[in-house]
Amino acid sequence: MVKIINKNLLNKIYKEIKKYDNIVIARHIGPDPDAIASQIALRDSIKLTFPEKKVYAVGAGVSKFKSYGTLDHPNYANITDALLVVLDVPNMNRVDIEELQYKSILKIDHHPKEDIIGNVDWTDETKSSTSQMVCELILNTKLKLNQKIAENLFLGIVSDSERFSLKNTTYETFETVSNLIKVSNINFPELYDILYTRPFNEHKFIAFITNNLVIDENKFAYIKISDADLKEFNVDASTPSNLINGYNFIDEILVWMFVTEDVKNNQYKISIRSRGPVINTIANNYNGGGHKFACGARLTEMADVDNLIKDLSKACLEYEKNKEL
Repeated sequence: MVKIINKNLLNKIYKEIKKYDNIVIARHIGPDPDAIASQIALRDSIKLTFPEKKVYAVGAGVSKFKSYGTLDHPNYANITDALLVVLDVPNMNRVDIEELQYKSILKIDHHPKEDIIGNVDWTDETKSSTSQMVCELILNTKLKLNQKIAENLFLGIVSDSERFSLKNTTYETFETVSNLIKVSNINFPELYDILYTRPFNEHKFIAFITNNLVIDENKFAYIKISDADLKEFNVDASTPSNLINGYNFIDEILVWMFVTEDVKNNQYKISIRSRGPVINTIANNYNGGGHKFACGARLTEMADVDNLIKDLSKACLEYEKNKEL
């Protein structure tokens, strides 16, 4: 079985779930596959284990993730004495949820700790994904698993580890996935189609990004994507952030950033990745945050975007200078 760092903590999480009749599971705004896969998988596992409980996976849906399952839209006023489960998000202002009168917070997250501290808290930056953590929880407690739950967990792990290529992939990641496949017998090669098959207009959009990416002398790259650009290629404001990992392993780039105009929410969505310089401490100064080498932000003023560009370029310059010492 998977090596358990803290078996007592997993049992404590299970007992916390068992204690509550009403459970609301939330994750960050603008979900990626890991956030939505872990959320729906945990909801379905709890409902399968405890059919009498009322369990809701909440937040705005994303059409391209509809194959993971449907989200819930409860009347929050009718939910009392609830357990709020917060997945894959460290700060409360990024939790995609309406006002809820909850009694306790259970937090499961692989980002650095920020302002959300759960009454029961499992925060572990060494994990590849929140889906890996939910998978470990299910495999090592009395929570139940079916094929659909297993498929979602596999998709979440593969997506957030970028097919096991990112630095937060460990032998525990492989052990967890191995055990998941063993107990569920999922057809995992077919699942890659869900993550990586895309319409031709998105491939044309990728070509647009590549052709318009600005790369400066410090190996910092960025692109500003307007609402008109999104409309031209018939993609939505969430698409660039789901494409950004594809620009890893480029010699001339250390840090790269996609800036996407989100007219609906009157803001700019920022996605940032790095092959060396630590970037989350910079994003923290711009209403953002995340991992050391993968993070984001949301800004309302282009002047702030331009300042962020300068700070990230400077970080690349300092990183290269330190390498020479």
